[in-house]
Amino acid sequence: MPKNQPNYTLLSRQLDGLLSGEKDLIANLSNSSAFINQFLPNINWVGFYLIKNNALKLGPFQGLPACVDIEIGKGVCGTAVAEKKSQLIEDVNAFPGHIACDANSQSEIVIPIYYNKEIIGVLDIDAPIKSRFDKADLEGLELLVQILEKHIHI
Repeated sequence: MPKNQPNYTLLSRQLDGLLSGEKDLIANLSNSSAFINQFLPNINWVGFYLIKNNALKLGPFQGLPACVDIEIGKGVCGTAVAEKKSQLIEDVNAFPGHIACDANSQSEIVIPIYYNKEIIGVLDIDAPIKSRFDKADLEGLELLVQILEKHIHI
């Protein structure tokens, strides 16, 4: 494991404990974004977009103010929803249609969130350096999203 690579197995257990007993979606998303922001190095934004009225609407986050509305199929977040798969982008400036909410963001990872087999939103994380995220981050963050999904009650 690289020096700065988080222990996602340990983090998943800690996140599970943090969310246990709480059923409110916004409270769990808020604590999840704060938790990830605390333990994931070299990032500048972490948060959630939720599907409302067939578009993505900004949810709880940590970082600078962000884009409020994202169309499905647009940008990295909208692409993750449209393709129903995680997106690991090494250089956001090379991503066709990238939506630049923060000019400092250079790389991005987006993980879809499911409830009853339907995508209800995404976890979005930006970094101020290119190629910040790798396959281990992808797998680890997908694990954290699976933990979060266990605690979603809509």
